[in-house]
Amino acid sequence: MQLTFLGAAGTVTGSKYLLETETKKTLVDCGLYQGYKELRLRNWAQLPISPKNIDAVVLTHAHIDHTGYIPLLVKQGFKGPIYCTPGTKALCEILLPDSGFLQEEEANFANKHNLSKHKPALPLYTREDAIYSLKQFKPIDFGINTLLYDDLSFTFKKAGHIIGSAFISFTHKKTSLFFTGDMGRPNDPIMRAPDVISHTDYLVIESTYGDRLHGDEKPQDHLEKVINSTAKRGGLIIIPAFAVGRAQNMLYYIDQLKTAKKIPDMPVFLDSPMAINATHIFCNYPKEHRLSDQLCQQFCSVATYVNTPEESKQLDQLKTPAIIISASGMATGGRVVHHLKTFAPDPRNTILFTGYQAGGTRGAKITAGEKEIKIHGELVPVNAQVEILSNASAHADYQEILGWLSHFTSAPKKIFITHGEQAAAMSLKTKITEKFGWNSIVPIYLQKEKL
Repeated sequence: MQLTFLGAAGTVTGSKYLLETETKKTLVDCGLYQGYKELRLRNWAQLPISPKNIDAVVLTHAHIDHTGYIPLLVKQGFKGPIYCTPGTKALCEILLPDSGFLQEEEANFANKHNLSKHKPALPLYTREDAIYSLKQFKPIDFGINTLLYDDLSFTFKKAGHIIGSAFISFTHKKTSLFFTGDMGRPNDPIMRAPDVISHTDYLVIESTYGDRLHGDEKPQDHLEKVINSTAKRGGLIIIPAFAVGRAQNMLYYIDQLKTAKKIPDMPVFLDSPMAINATHIFCNYPKEHRLSDQLCQQFCSVATYVNTPEESKQLDQLKTPAIIISASGMATGGRVVHHLKTFAPDPRNTILFTGYQAGGTRGAKITAGEKEIKIHGELVPVNAQVEILSNASAHADYQEILGWLSHFTSAPKKIFITHGEQAAAMSLKTKITEKFGWNSIVPIYLQKEKL
C-alpha cells in the first residue's frame, strides 16, 4: 500500500488521505479546509488526483472538516461508493446540504456588497450538489468486516467523538492500517468511550490536543459560573457551537443546571436548523451515548428552536438575559456571526467558546484577545467577556491519547501524527517517544509513505 497525506497535515482541517493498492485508490475522509486563507484556497485548487480515478471513499465521521469536500468530489466526477456508519450518513444528510447552502449564501452576500474580487463570486458547490452526492453513501454498521477490493478490507470501530464517529481498521493482505479520525474521550459524560485496540502495523492518529490537557473542572461548573455572572450583569451568553456534538452537549449541561436550580430560568435558544435536526438524531442512537431516553427527551426540550432567518434576526433585539447557542463553532460563518456582530460590542455580554479554534478562524482571533474582528467587511469591537469551555472538548487530550495507546501489546511499525497544529503534533510525537519509544513522524502536505 501507499499512503498520501492530502490534508490534516500540520493543521486540524481538510482531512484527506489517499490509500493506494496495486490497482485501486481509496480516499479516507474528504474534508474541507477551514481557517487560514492559504489553507482555504486549497478547497478551490485541483486535487493532486482526479476524482474520476478514485474508486471509493471511507469516512470516519460527519464533521465538515472530514466530509465537506464530498459534494465537490462528486461534482468533479467521482462515481464510487462512500462508506460510513449509519449515524454518519444521517448527520451528513443534514450537514452537507447546509454546507452547500452556506456556500451559496456567502457568495450571494459577497456579490450584493461587492466584497469579492471575483465577478460574480461563486459557491464552491451548491445545496443541490450536496443532496446529489448523498446518493452514493453506503452505510455499514460498526464491527462488520467489509471487503473493498484487491484484498483490502475495513472495519468500523467506535471512536466516541460524535454520533456515528468511527475508527477505521484496514487490512491489505497481511498488513494492517488504522485511522483514528477524531478520537473521543474515555470518561465523557455523554458519549461512550472509544473502542480500544491492541495492535496495528501502521497508525494514523489525531493530535488536536496533543500539547495540552483539558483540566479537572467539570464543564457544568464552569458553565454555571459564566451564566450566573453574565445574568447578574444583565447580559446575554452567545455560544458558538458545532451543530453536531457540541450543541447537544451544551443543551444537556444547561438542562442539568436548570433542573438543579443552579442557574436562573432564563430563555435558551438553539439558533441553528442543522443543530436542531442533529439533536433529534442524537436520540436515535442510544448505543453510542450514555443518556437514557428520558434524559434525551428532557434536554431536547430545554431550548426554543429557532428555524427561520426572520426568527433568528429577532434574537438580536433581546435586551434581557438569555442564552443563544448557534453555529458555527469557530465563528467562521452561519447565524452566530450575525449575533456576534450585535452582541460582541457590549461588555455586559459573554461569548463562550466550547471547543478547539483552528488557527486563522474568527474564533481563534477572539480567544487570542483581539479587540476587533472583521464581520461582513466591517470591524466589530469585542468588548464582551470571552470565555473558553475547554474541558467540554470532544477530542482526547494528550494524556487520554497516551492512555489509549497503552493498550497496545506491540509497537506499530510507524505512527503518523496528523490533524493538529504543528506545535500540537510535534508535542504528541515527543510524548509518544518518551513514554513508549515508538517510531512516529509528523507528515507534511502531499507526503507519500510506502506501507
